Amino acid sequence: MTKRNKELSLEQGEELLEILKARFEKNMNRHKELEWSKVQAKLEANTEKLWSLNEMEITGGEPDVVGHDKKSDEYIFYDCSIESPKGRRSVCYDLEALESRKKHKPENNALDMASDMGIELLTEEQYRELQELGKFDMKTSSWVQTPANIRKLGGAIFCDWRYDTVFVYHNGAESYYAARGFRGSLRV
Repeated sequence: MTKRNKELSLEQGEELLEILKARFEKNMNRHKELEWSKVQAKLEANTEKLWSLNEMEITGGEPDVVGHDKKSDEYIFYDCSIESPKGRRSVCYDLEALESRKKHKPENNALDMASDMGIELLTEEQYRELQELGKFDMKTSSWVQTPANIRKLGGAIFCDWRYDTVFVYHNGAESYYAARGFRGSLRV
């Protein structure tokens, strides 16, 4: 991954805050009892996290607040796009999987992309929590954090929403599909 400047201009930051505020207000069911002014104050105090949210936004993730951790006083953002983010599809699971492909390599992998963006892939548990807030990935699927024992054997797991149910599947970590991407989480 190339090292990039992880700061937004003042104008970019203001524009992103407007987008996030509008999404927050439109989807109050995702964050009942939370106040935008407190979220915004946290974001303005953490410009690198604001940069990460911008990366989530420009890759199609439509990040939104889904909770507040009272112990750490952190707001939790997930990608809330209806389908897996368009700018993060057609990627295999990790660098080891990418390097194992002899032909037709994808351009990138989910773990390195997430790390470069400053976010983490959703866990299976987080993915299930997301599905309680709406219906996501009805046509696509999303890589999720894979347990070490599965990854050690060459596999990786992904989830989607079909028949009013979250399905968890496995695939070779080196596989990639136009309809599979990944969703991320960020704590601010």
